[in-house]
Amino acid sequence: MQLFEPSWRASVTREAGTTLKVGTPIILAQLLHMSMNFVDTVMAGHLSALDLAAVAVGSSLFLPFLVFSLGTLMAVNPIVAQLFGSRRFDKIGSSARQALWLSQILALPFFFIVRNLGFVMVWIDVSAEVIPIAEGYLKAISWGVFPAFAFGALRYFNEGMSVTRPSMYVALLGTLANIPLNYILMYGALGFPRLGAIGTGYASAVVYLIMFLTMLLFISTFKPYRRFGIFDRFRWPEKERLGELVNVGIPIGVSATMEVSMFAIVTLLMGSLGTVAVAGHQVAINFAAMVFMVPFGLSIAVTSRVGQAAGKGRLDQARFKGFVGVGLCVLFMAFTAIVILLFPELIASIYTSEEDVLSMAVHLLFFAAVFQISDGLQVGGFGALRGLKDTRFPMFVNIFAYMIVGLTLAWYLGIYREIGPAGLWTGLIVGLTIAAILHNVRFYRKTS
Repeated sequence: MQLFEPSWRASVTREAGTTLKVGTPIILAQLLHMSMNFVDTVMAGHLSALDLAAVAVGSSLFLPFLVFSLGTLMAVNPIVAQLFGSRRFDKIGSSARQALWLSQILALPFFFIVRNLGFVMVWIDVSAEVIPIAEGYLKAISWGVFPAFAFGALRYFNEGMSVTRPSMYVALLGTLANIPLNYILMYGALGFPRLGAIGTGYASAVVYLIMFLTMLLFISTFKPYRRFGIFDRFRWPEKERLGELVNVGIPIGVSATMEVSMFAIVTLLMGSLGTVAVAGHQVAINFAAMVFMVPFGLSIAVTSRVGQAAGKGRLDQARFKGFVGVGLCVLFMAFTAIVILLFPELIASIYTSEEDVLSMAVHLLFFAAVFQISDGLQVGGFGALRGLKDTRFPMFVNIFAYMIVGLTLAWYLGIYREIGPAGLWTGLIVGLTIAAILHNVRFYRKTS
């Protein structure tokens, strides 16, 4: 008797292939987005240590607002996917329009908040010479929140329809535009004033605008979308559609912010353990964040696949598609765990040549390898739950797993019990593992 029937193996292979086809452009788009921040950091570093510090502080303060807002707008993915699966095409265009309205509703308060974060920098004791430049950076990039959030709304609409290549191409365009814009505004080329790190903020705002306009042009001219009547005439916000986006989206935004916050706070706690600890931690966490883009991209594809099956009323298909996607996430993360365990010195040497930092990074990369499986499980499971529009329960799971258990345990072991960096990373591992288990158990029960 064969363990797996040939027809079952063929179904898994076919679904895995479809998920990879949908997810690969998203993965590449995410990596391109990360590369923009990398380019900003490198170019600022070539100006001065002060400019580099200002960009680091400014971008760290800007990130939570970006993550929360884009996470909230991600609601349009499962909503559109379910509408498409149920063939309710008349409501798809309305959801896209309301996502754009929501993006600007979120952008307006955040525009003013981001421009007035100087008191936070004083409160966390940022160096006095860094604060004015970081404030200038934040005021510059604040102009980009309107197009950045609008782009996110259109991008997630596309991904809900399983149309993912445009996001990749637009991200590539943004990456290519970012470098010359940075140079012109940072160094004062072509008659522009030399703005230093502040120029990086303006360059990012312009890049966001370019990306939004390009995506808007695509959606406006893409023939298969014409039947949805997205932009056939002006419409004001619609309470019902906007309410659904908020109800599904806010928990996603909170969930994403909780995860990002756990890692950010652990990094701050690491700062109390010395320069070597922070540097080694930065190496390990940066590499982990880079490889995480693969399962994260796949999880967005999983949301679309599960959503379309749920829209058809086929929970059996939703479960199958969801767990195939989760399996792909875990499979990739198992591979990266093996790579990290086999070549930690090689990975660390890409970032640093200082022996003490190299040693710390190698030590912490072991912990990064340990949480790869949990990270793949949690992001895959959460992606599957988003496809069911089940986002409130995962939000409470993430608050509990990351902020209550993971962060508390990290502080207790790393700082209070003085275990150090290993204790802080143990908290990360436990938090991710709890989320991984609960997300997948929840998905199984919701589709049973």
